Amino acid sequence: MKRHAGLILMFFMITAPAAADHFELVESIPVETSLENADIRNTAEVWAEMISDAEYSLDFGQFYISHKEGEALTPILDAVYHAADRGVKVRFIIDGNMYNTYPGTADALNEYGNISVRTYDLENLNGGVLHAKYFIVDGKTLFLGSQNFDWRALRHIHELGIRISDRDLANFYREIFELDWRLAAPEADVRKIAAAVAHDRDLKTFELRSKEYGKITAVPTASNPEIIYHLPNWDETQLLDMIRSAESSIRIQLLSYSPLSREGLYEHLDFALRKAAARGVHVQMILSDWNFYSPRIEYIKSLHAIPNIDIKFSTIPEASEGYIGYARVEHCKFMVVDDKAFWLGTSNWSESYFYRGRNLGIVLENEKLSGRVGQIFLKSWNSEYCRRVELGRIYERKETRE
Repeated sequence: MKRHAGLILMFFMITAPAAADHFELVESIPVETSLENADIRNTAEVWAEMISDAEYSLDFGQFYISHKEGEALTPILDAVYHAADRGVKVRFIIDGNMYNTYPGTADALNEYGNISVRTYDLENLNGGVLHAKYFIVDGKTLFLGSQNFDWRALRHIHELGIRISDRDLANFYREIFELDWRLAAPEADVRKIAAAVAHDRDLKTFELRSKEYGKITAVPTASNPEIIYHLPNWDETQLLDMIRSAESSIRIQLLSYSPLSREGLYEHLDFALRKAAARGVHVQMILSDWNFYSPRIEYIKSLHAIPNIDIKFSTIPEASEGYIGYARVEHCKFMVVDDKAFWLGTSNWSESYFYRGRNLGIVLENEKLSGRVGQIFLKSWNSEYCRRVELGRIYERKETRE
């Protein structure tokens, strides 16, 4: 059976200008909000372009796939099927638990020629999940960001991602994809495979060149430490190094933040932020309104109460079309330090994301680029959607059902 790209994809291909650089920031903006940046392309446009450009391989590592016919993911899936029709080898890895929630589209993809889908069960290793959101085109072009493979992430959630074309850098993530592909194989002995991963102490860094930004130093990051090759590239290590190096400012934007773990307190990032504030660094943090429950909210209030730490909650209003579950939310995951370097990734900031789940990120050092990401933060910070934490307020938990 053949399937061809839809009219929306054709529109993208005809009207969208070619990327001016092999390096670009990519955003998703909830419709009917004022958060859009005119100079940053939308996720759906960039995904369609990247997939349509694929010549021989597309490798997707995704938390899940959620599709609603006629919505924004339709032309993206059409592009995937069209790529398979022209001989591109397509592979998807998705989280096993989330597959049980959204099996339909994953099954349809897996039944199609040139497309293979595997479900990944990190629960059998250490109780984690595949939470990464990325894909690699032809082994050389990477997309990485907070965007799930979800129609809502393209129109109803605030997201930030990045597209980079550099074969050496992409190879860092491709090696992780190949490891996860083996871990997700039917009947795979995940403990045996994980135990055989050769860890080294070498920090992997890359020097990139951009037409717009000039020289960029890139440090790819990953979690969890049991299944990464380069231990210094662990997300937590890199985030702590950045916080400790901060001299004047730290800006953080996340879906959720919690210094709690299964064993009690997860103190590493929380203490690092408090110590940064104590030495005079101004810390600003934007969190979604999905954090309104105890005891998490009490810990967030206690952090906000520290001098030099300022936290706001973001509330995205409902769309005019009505309630949409698991949407209309702040979902970006990034940190900017001194407007000189930033981290962008797929981890929310709590223990399970760094120690048990599979997440990916990247640290990029470049003043012009970091300054631009800082401006994205400030646009949200100064918007009508953000409100400063009130220490005396009782926050009511927000409904997020389907």
